[in-house]
Amino acid sequence: MSAEPPSQPLTTTLALAPVVFLTLLLATSVYLFGADSSYGANQIALILASCVAALVGKRIGLSWYTVQDGIVHGIATGLGPTLILLAVGMLIGTWILSGTVPAMIYYGVQILNPALFYAASAAICAVVAVSIGSSWTVAGTLGIGLMGIAGSFGLSPAITAGAIISGAYFGDKLSPMSDTTNLAAAATGVDLFDHIRHMLWTTVPGFTLALVIFLLIGGGAAATPEEIALLQSGLTEEFNIGLHLLLPLLLMLALIYRRFPAFPSIVVSALVGAVFAILFQPEAVRQLAGNAPGLAQPLLLLKGVWISLFDGYVSDSGNAFLDDLLSKGGMSSMLNTVWLIICALGFGGVLERTGILDYLLQMILRRVHSAAGLVSATVGTCITANILAADQFISVALPGRMFKDEYPRRGLSRLNLSRTLEDSATLTSALIPWNTCGAYMSATLGVATFTYAPFAFFNLICPVLAILYAMAHFAQKPLETAAPAGQPA
Repeated sequence: MSAEPPSQPLTTTLALAPVVFLTLLLATSVYLFGADSSYGANQIALILASCVAALVGKRIGLSWYTVQDGIVHGIATGLGPTLILLAVGMLIGTWILSGTVPAMIYYGVQILNPALFYAASAAICAVVAVSIGSSWTVAGTLGIGLMGIAGSFGLSPAITAGAIISGAYFGDKLSPMSDTTNLAAAATGVDLFDHIRHMLWTTVPGFTLALVIFLLIGGGAAATPEEIALLQSGLTEEFNIGLHLLLPLLLMLALIYRRFPAFPSIVVSALVGAVFAILFQPEAVRQLAGNAPGLAQPLLLLKGVWISLFDGYVSDSGNAFLDDLLSKGGMSSMLNTVWLIICALGFGGVLERTGILDYLLQMILRRVHSAAGLVSATVGTCITANILAADQFISVALPGRMFKDEYPRRGLSRLNLSRTLEDSATLTSALIPWNTCGAYMSATLGVATFTYAPFAFFNLICPVLAILYAMAHFAQKPLETAAPAGQPA
């Protein structure tokens, strides 16, 4: 369906109305419900704000069908990430049941030093993310195990999640296999590897600062060796632990590294986990299936792994800490997050179809009067797009199109734009609860977005560095030294 042009122009008051309304509702939601606001209250706020945006569309002459088409289109952009999210729920369920996650915890507490745990987690995730180019995959595989190890040590889940996200996004930014890295280069018309090299100016110092902070935080409240031994004993009583149980993880990383799409890779790895559960943890599978008199053993095992796929694993060891650590996963555990993503993307779709989003971004651009102001405006625009459109790809592509000609007009290479898009749009997407990235990380790692956000130091530092560099006129590549797209610098 082609977009219907409005019969009347937008005004500032009309454009701001749904945004102000949403801000007030979200603030009220957080005040009333706190960390639980993402379990329904924020969704209602987004739906009601979408209605206000639809009324604005009606006011400027758009039909309901045009607005509805915008909602559908907005939601459609998030169907790929939603499928991945549901697949990760399956993966968590079967990987716990198969003993893969328990094995990661069992061996992880032997290898990782609690005093260096946060920094080590960030570094491990960074290395893997560079090699496979996906922050989501790293969080959904290594991140799950690291969160379990942190719980075993008695370390902060929020800081651990911040370390995982910092490392995952560092690697994602610098990997030529990353979707957002390729999108930022394409949206601005620069060479991919020139783009990656130019990002080193902010990315390496930002991640170094984050590692230093994680090292300074340390792990002073870590569990004692006796408590670790007790945890390992509990794991071996509930599962048959062995190094072979790490094979599903290695398979997953190999598939992604070979450029297999994320969704089928995760589904295949989840099903391999189900097979491992039947082969190596038959008693745990039967226990999860429950009592079923007269049901043949093969069908009982099938029922158990099937439950883990849609409803996750439930530990019933009698050890409260271990039960809380391992009782999670399944598609059903992701449904609230899917609800949040659908509502957020629907709101973003209305804003885009009615022209409100573009109007607000142009308001920002009109206030730019210097190179430093241009970079600051880009950062602000990307963050605004992340909040309103709820999707990092829109937040990279839309400002990329907006500012593509403005940087050369002010004597700056577009490489400065592509880098700033990544420093702001890519990195802040994980800090917004209703953004697809923030919702995914929260659901996968089991920590509320606003809880881990203050500790995602890399994601917080890079946008600030981008602005400081511009104010100091440091590492700003001038137009005349920029290479044409597709050619080396």
